[in-house]
Amino acid sequence: MSKQFIALGISELIAKALTNLKIEIPTEIQTKAIPVILNETLDFVGLAKTGTGKTAAFGLPLLQLIDLKSNAIQVVILVPTRELGQQILSNFNQFSKYLPEISITSVCGGTPIKPQIEQLKETNHLVIATPGRLIDLIQRKAINIKETNYLVLDEADEMVTVLKEGLDEIVSELPKKRRTLLFSATMPGPIKQLIQNYMSKQVTQISANMENVGNQGIEHQYIVVEPIEKLAILMHFLNSKEGERGIIFCKTKAAVNKLAKNLAINRFSSGAIHGSLTQPIRDRIMGQFREGHINILVATDLAARGIDVQEISYVVNYHLPDTFETYVHRSGRTARAGAKGLSLTVIQNEEFSEIPLFEKELGIKFNLIEKPNSNSIEENNAVLWAKQIFKTKPNHELDSDFKNKIKTVFHHLTKEELIDKLLANYLLQNKQVSSNKPKQ
Repeated sequence: MSKQFIALGISELIAKALTNLKIEIPTEIQTKAIPVILNETLDFVGLAKTGTGKTAAFGLPLLQLIDLKSNAIQVVILVPTRELGQQILSNFNQFSKYLPEISITSVCGGTPIKPQIEQLKETNHLVIATPGRLIDLIQRKAINIKETNYLVLDEADEMVTVLKEGLDEIVSELPKKRRTLLFSATMPGPIKQLIQNYMSKQVTQISANMENVGNQGIEHQYIVVEPIEKLAILMHFLNSKEGERGIIFCKTKAAVNKLAKNLAINRFSSGAIHGSLTQPIRDRIMGQFREGHINILVATDLAARGIDVQEISYVVNYHLPDTFETYVHRSGRTARAGAKGLSLTVIQNEEFSEIPLFEKELGIKFNLIEKPNSNSIEENNAVLWAKQIFKTKPNHELDSDFKNKIKTVFHHLTKEELIDKLLANYLLQNKQVSSNKPKQ
């Protein structure tokens, strides 16, 4: 049993659950936040980068503060996406393994509302919700949060837009005497405004792990490419990471779809998620990624929130993020739980001047890596071509006479001779294609 968590004030039953999860040593944000949340009464702001254990930092003390004598909803946790909501629900269920009396539910968008309404008729001590779905439930009078003691805004910097529109309605349903806990990886202007508008004048603010992005285990690299070679260079990188899991971030849904299609054509083990996909499809692809059935996830920023997969060895910024905060969230998907990780940013010449700005703002060093030469790219393309052939399913509906005619052509060749001829033909065809291309 973790004595270090017990020393912070965590009960033995929760500490026992942490030991089962092999969580023995508190992170910096957990060490700083847990005693404050447990023992003080002021509103709370916790700043920590992605992957530093924020969920446990507020989750462990809040579980301990639940009054089992009351059947009311005592804690409401607002999250930006259903994926993050599911992740937090899973974490909380694990933390409260030896506290079966505590009832926890998730009411997030993207799934049918009627089962959620039925669930809310039962005792629920703690509710995890996306803002839009919570407002919908309030309007339907399907949820009662008038006795809620704690409002948690998790990943607040990702909810700024939606909170601007809906927080008034949520807050109007909450008791005036409540405690608000806000957690964020960054502190942009809108978050400061939110703190001023919706939290008390006296706020306890704690920062942890802010000196670097996520943790020390991330290597930050960038590569400068021409637009025409961007995809080929990405394919070259992905081939070098075969068998490893990673996430590729794109700015738009259209870019995600286009890249995912190219990866599928080249037989990469990949899937794609963005906001326009139905929730069941997103859940299925996320499940495949978590369970290791696919190695590469192509995603927009919002769709990827809540991904907490320990074995992500690299992140690719296929498009340079618009904000420093977005880079923090993207790169924080890798190097979790003490592991090493790589964050590679692919840029064009006109974006070169942006890199020093990111370095200065985030306090990190980007290493420039050389792009592969044309011979290396050609070899990689040939390998991809070979993999396409290898992974192509045989057509069993072909006429046998036709197949025999083809077999007769190759009849006298050994396996090595056939490969040599196929490769020579591939290189010849592709040389002709490239020579026929108009000059850029």
